[in-house]
Amino acid sequence: MKKTSPQKKSVKKTNKIKVEALAKELSKEPKEVIAILKDLGIPAKTKASTIEEESAKLVIEIIKSQKDSKSSFQQNKESKKELEIKTEDKKSEQELEQLKPEIKQKEDIPKITDKEPQKTQIKEPETENKEQEIIIIQEKEITVKDLAQKINIKAADLIKQLLMDGILATINQRISFDIAEKVCAKFNIALIYEEKSAEKIESSKNIDSTKLKPRPPIVTVMGHVDHGKTKLLDTIRKTNVIETESGGITQHIGAYQVEINGRQITFLDTPGHEAFTALRARGANVTDIVVLVVAADDGIMPQTIEAIDHAKASKVPIIVAINKIDKPDASPDRVKQQLTEYELTPEEWGGNTVTVGVSALKGIGIDNLLEMILLVADMQELKADPTTPAAGTIIESYMDKFMGPVATAIVQEGTLKVGDAIYSGATSGKIRALINDKGKRISKAGPSCPVKILGLSSVPQAGDIFRVVSNEKEARAIAEKNAQSIEQSKIRGKVISLEDFSKKVKEGEEIKTLNLIIKADVHGSQEAIVKSLAEISAGNIKTNIIRNNTGNITQGDIMLAKASDAIIVGFNVSFDGDAQSLAETEGVDVRMYSIIYEVIDDIKMAVEGMLEPEYEEVITGHAQVRQIFKYSKVGTIAGCYVQDGKIIRGSKARVFRNGEKIADSTIATLKRFKEDVKEVSSGLECGLTLARFDNLKVDDIIEQYELRVKRKSVKS
Repeated sequence: MKKTSPQKKSVKKTNKIKVEALAKELSKEPKEVIAILKDLGIPAKTKASTIEEESAKLVIEIIKSQKDSKSSFQQNKESKKELEIKTEDKKSEQELEQLKPEIKQKEDIPKITDKEPQKTQIKEPETENKEQEIIIIQEKEITVKDLAQKINIKAADLIKQLLMDGILATINQRISFDIAEKVCAKFNIALIYEEKSAEKIESSKNIDSTKLKPRPPIVTVMGHVDHGKTKLLDTIRKTNVIETESGGITQHIGAYQVEINGRQITFLDTPGHEAFTALRARGANVTDIVVLVVAADDGIMPQTIEAIDHAKASKVPIIVAINKIDKPDASPDRVKQQLTEYELTPEEWGGNTVTVGVSALKGIGIDNLLEMILLVADMQELKADPTTPAAGTIIESYMDKFMGPVATAIVQEGTLKVGDAIYSGATSGKIRALINDKGKRISKAGPSCPVKILGLSSVPQAGDIFRVVSNEKEARAIAEKNAQSIEQSKIRGKVISLEDFSKKVKEGEEIKTLNLIIKADVHGSQEAIVKSLAEISAGNIKTNIIRNNTGNITQGDIMLAKASDAIIVGFNVSFDGDAQSLAETEGVDVRMYSIIYEVIDDIKMAVEGMLEPEYEEVITGHAQVRQIFKYSKVGTIAGCYVQDGKIIRGSKARVFRNGEKIADSTIATLKRFKEDVKEVSSGLECGLTLARFDNLKVDDIIEQYELRVKRKSVKS
């Protein structure tokens, strides 16, 4: 009787192993095993906790890999990977069978090889028969835990597969997209990286067309300073906004809604095209129609030209309001003639551009202008679903000392209500109040409605999208995740470069146009370049010149390129003011030339997918070896003094001895005192090791360098 009762208990516990027993077998402390289990997402609080045999096998493999990685894992990773995987599996199976001292009858214990969900999932025959699942992620790096959740695989299974591929990663460790893509392929999942641009309003969900209702058009008014933009809106609204503005010039973005013959129109009054472009640069395509105000006496001015470029780049209909027609020296026909030079041919001259003569001061032609706006809107068939959760764009935001964070927004879909939980970028909250453009509190706001939002936790970024979610907790979680993403990508997203464009063409990506901004020193060069580039095409790919004029490259050019994903071509010109630093900050590709055929050759090769990037070597720091420490397990550690620049872990480096180069390597490890660090600045001491080189000596000079894409510059 005494023998049978333990046997019955052991049969019930055939799948379980105590943490203490596992730790003893592996010659480890129980707390070390518990820490590994915690990283794997396996609950085990004390040494008396029990775990599944599969989990125990995973722990064994991790510990074995840690031992291997300290010796020769890096050197033999490629050549011995398959052999290590097979031997590790066999060893772990043998060790697990020895972890049951209390079980005397081994035939009752199912072997680990009977249960291997990981291997059954990655067998080739199964992946061939099943259609690959496609998962899209927007992170270049992702934690193992998050990846497991996205592909609906147990974290332990994912870690096991990574381990089999020679990669040791814990549940909270970040892995690159390339690694994630390869491991997902083993689970018959195609992982696709999609660059995270500004959040879009256009919903990819299934839209119920029966719920779509007509919405008011959203109109942006742009033009040269003092040509009467705000006065025109003032006349339309029958209120005096100008007196509240400093010097009669608009100081902030205002959003107003007016009612005409029972229909509404939403107007955005921008302080110039810069704000309009800044919103577009952040992905906020709010505008449906652009009204370009041109004074009949002044005609087209420099800011008018810039406004035309920005409006055309946004690809929305343009209505030209020729203002001040009541003035004695007004010449509307001259303005129309000037418009034709910018591909805005009036309808009465056989073109497609609607032009309306108005006098904002005397109210002449205002009704005709509004009718034309509604007519153009009707042709666009603007509709939205007012029943979906609300979403829209933040137009303006500020901190009010009485009301707290305030955001002016345009609702673009759904209906926004008081009490809704929303998030926008890295901020979230519950709507306490909604205030319309008349300054009155309202309970809800539908599509195309401008409204001030109170109740956010902090001031959101203008141009960010806001969305309504089910509760504050969800809104807060999304905002926190967005905040982390912003923190991880402090360097702003790079606009496409010519080499990037060429690479995409070569890889067969569907690209139709290459947007270009041309800046030249004289009109002759400008015309020659524009004519040559306009004729370049390859298949269905063509060049699209969104701006071309003479003069240096300005900040306005940089922002237009940022908003339009364009490349700037400069010919015998330079930068104005801080334009160059802005281009670097915004990641805009500015290419300088002094020979016309070089411009044409580069653009032609890019369109044909044949342009390869040129690299230049940049020295980023020097360190002098002051002392050598030798350790049997680690190898040679060099105690160094950073002479200039900064030394960065993982960077390329070469070793000089007595002025001669003796090795080319990378900085494998970097320490400051006993702490692992990412970089060490000039004037500080550090300890480092080099990959594939273990013969450092005192007074050796370590020169750190990096390869950067060489930018085209004017040849002197």
